[in-house]
Amino acid sequence: MSRTEALLASLETMHRIRETEEAIARLRASGDIVGSVHLCNGQEAIYAGAARALDLSRDAVFPTYRGHGWAIACGVPPEAVIAELLGRGTGISGGRGGSAYFTAPAYGMYGENSIVGAGAPIACGAALASRFDGSGRVALAAFGEGAMNQGAVHEAMNFASALSLPVIFLVENNTYSELTPTRTMVRNDQFYRRATAYGMTGVRLDGNDSEAVAGAVADAVERCRGGSGPVLLEAMTQRIVGHYIGDVQHYRPAGELDAAISAEPLARAERVARAEGVADADLAALRQRVSEEIDRATASALAAPPADPATVEEHVYA
Repeated sequence: MSRTEALLASLETMHRIRETEEAIARLRASGDIVGSVHLCNGQEAIYAGAARALDLSRDAVFPTYRGHGWAIACGVPPEAVIAELLGRGTGISGGRGGSAYFTAPAYGMYGENSIVGAGAPIACGAALASRFDGSGRVALAAFGEGAMNQGAVHEAMNFASALSLPVIFLVENNTYSELTPTRTMVRNDQFYRRATAYGMTGVRLDGNDSEAVAGAVADAVERCRGGSGPVLLEAMTQRIVGHYIGDVQHYRPAGELDAAISAEPLARAERVARAEGVADADLAALRQRVSEEIDRATASALAAPPADPATVEEHVYA
């Protein structure tokens, strides 16, 4: 695949994520979707780039509750994601998981978790299991930078490093811990530097550049599969929506959101594509194709039957 082909493939994935998130926002506003929903608009390059560098036939992704983008990048059909949030039986988890808890192991996406940072120790378990099942699996745990202050994340990184486990800890640093600027909560907000204390490799990268993400994750995968232990990646980005639907973002200073929109990954990738000779008409056709795909997926999800309440006790383990 040429550089331009790879860029367009990532751009299509990013558009698919963005269109799905915007459809979800409309459904939440209409009341068809209920409950808390966290969108990932502005962070799509992280998911598109990382998923491209993984072997999802054996590798495992453990995202946080902002996981719709991860699911779609891993190949989950948008209709199955939307149906899940609608509580439909055709959802990827049968309508049981909703926005923050659905899982799609057939696609290498092993479930969201609304406990901040909880995916990190779970990923260590998946990585440890790979030593016994012969899969050569690499586990990727993704979470926001606010989770770096969680005790479970510290313990997971120490455990992974001590045992040289094949884990990639991928920090989606959007500079806000929920509604609070992260820089006000820590002495040093360069989180990749913490890797040194754990004896890991740490890298900070441009999280709005899908090619940079793909390259960094590919290098980390090679290191992990080669037995060199875990890697900490800090992908710098900005979300261009609120922390959750309903967050009006009064805490953001004037001009910050406009700057984030100008640097967001879809617009940026299109500028790069144009510079490499891709015609505006081709980019417009790509956008239109994806938009129509998500319109069909939304209509199909809305038409699907609700999950059967009589099955509520199925798939429950204690």
